[in-house]
Amino acid sequence: MNLCQLLLKIAGWTVDVTVPDYPKCIICVAPHTSNWDFILGKLAYGAVGRKAGFLMKSSWFFFPLGCIFRAIGGIPVSRGKGEKRQSLVDSIVTKFNNSTRMALAITPEGTRSRTSQWHSGFLNIAKLADVPIVLGAIDYKTKTISITSEFTPTGDTDADMRYIKRYYSSFTGKYPEKFSTD
Repeated sequence: MNLCQLLLKIAGWTVDVTVPDYPKCIICVAPHTSNWDFILGKLAYGAVGRKAGFLMKSSWFFFPLGCIFRAIGGIPVSRGKGEKRQSLVDSIVTKFNNSTRMALAITPEGTRSRTSQWHSGFLNIAKLADVPIVLGAIDYKTKTISITSEFTPTGDTDADMRYIKRYYSSFTGKYPEKFSTD
């Protein structure tokens, strides 16, 4: 038993990962209502012997946290308005294309607050980088972290998002009132 498995077991969590260990993939993760989701997600993926990077708003990348987050796979995301920068989608696609192995966890909600406007960038990244999307769920009601389903984007963003939201609608976040699949 590795340290991640032990910590999750002590906390009463179960991990169920049945998707293949793809050399490259996007891990779509929801619900995302608490900072604990990040810790649980990292522990769960580590419990099965896998590593994944993650996107996080750049304001968290101050010293010394920035060094730690980068060391464990963090990619800062600038959310400022009017800044001149490369498209996040293009930047991540380039990272995928230049990597032999890369798993990247993305929370389509993009916030821990309640929102029905999920970001579709992960669908575009998967399509452009030609990588699979695996669906990861953190269910506080059952204390289960699962990655058991895959999704292939159809190119119809609205239909794809409806499917993904429907998939996640049965899971419960730490703060259920902050999770919306409407």
